Amino acid sequence: MRIVSGIQPSGKLHLGNYFGMMRQAIDLQRKGDAYLFIANYHALTTVAEATKLREATRDVALDFLACGLDPEKAVFFRQSDVPEVQELAWILSTLTPMGLLERCHSYKDKLARGMDATHGLFAYPVLMAADILLYQANLVPVGKDQKQHLEVTRDVAIKFNNRYGEIFTIPEGFIPETVATVPGTDGQKMSKSYNNTIPIFGTDADIKSAIMGIVSDSTPLEAPKNPDTCTVYALYRLFASEAESQAMAEKLRAGGYGYGHAKKELLAVYHAAFDPLRKKREELEAAPDYVEDVLKKSADRARAEARKTLDAVRRAVGLA
Repeated sequence: MRIVSGIQPSGKLHLGNYFGMMRQAIDLQRKGDAYLFIANYHALTTVAEATKLREATRDVALDFLACGLDPEKAVFFRQSDVPEVQELAWILSTLTPMGLLERCHSYKDKLARGMDATHGLFAYPVLMAADILLYQANLVPVGKDQKQHLEVTRDVAIKFNNRYGEIFTIPEGFIPETVATVPGTDGQKMSKSYNNTIPIFGTDADIKSAIMGIVSDSTPLEAPKNPDTCTVYALYRLFASEAESQAMAEKLRAGGYGYGHAKKELLAVYHAAFDPLRKKREELEAAPDYVEDVLKKSADRARAEARKTLDAVRRAVGLA
């Protein structure tokens, strides 16, 4: 089973990235042939500074390796180190209906948030399709917000196969039912765009400030509280066992237990989960040659697979 997934280096990775994509991708490396990439071509739609993009790309590499990605099990590379993806994206764009892209919610949402209406932003799903189809993916772990883009990938692959022959594997999405949308510090979906994130690897002060700053209502300390509408509780459940989650829910409902108490418990489980990974990340940061070697060797493996697919595509459409 071939598994393909990518993540943009558009800023510091946060809990939404970790629980929405990273953890599932790292788990899947033990279940199949995993191709995981840092989507720095995609990031150009939002990151305009070269230095910032390079630093963010490096940070994503460090974060994934620290969180358990094993370069012996997974092919882990920079998207831009496999330029074949751009040729495939162009070929796919020649048969992708405009209406299919115009219906994509993500493009509309980004325009509503003030982003420029560029061709790159509009054609994002075509490049994503190339990312997936280039490696003949069977399974693609995605967040719920990317489900529509995966459907575009499937539609384009089927259209191509119907016209030129069975070249592409039709991928299936992997969206774990247990992974809900991760709330940000303001209760909305956690997103760098909303400036409501909790970083995976930040300073103690940054993490404490983010967690203790989670927005809560004005229910008095002594009054009962509803865990189902509590952002702190929703985040705590991502880390805690079922018994621990149930215990916090009971304390909230009983009263005499404030949001400040819940935030302190969340901070404790956060550190228990990420402090060991932080130590690993510091070790990797001190070994930049090792990290670069991992990315380059993986890119060589990825390009070898990419060439097989692209050669077949070029023959099919008449370019070879």
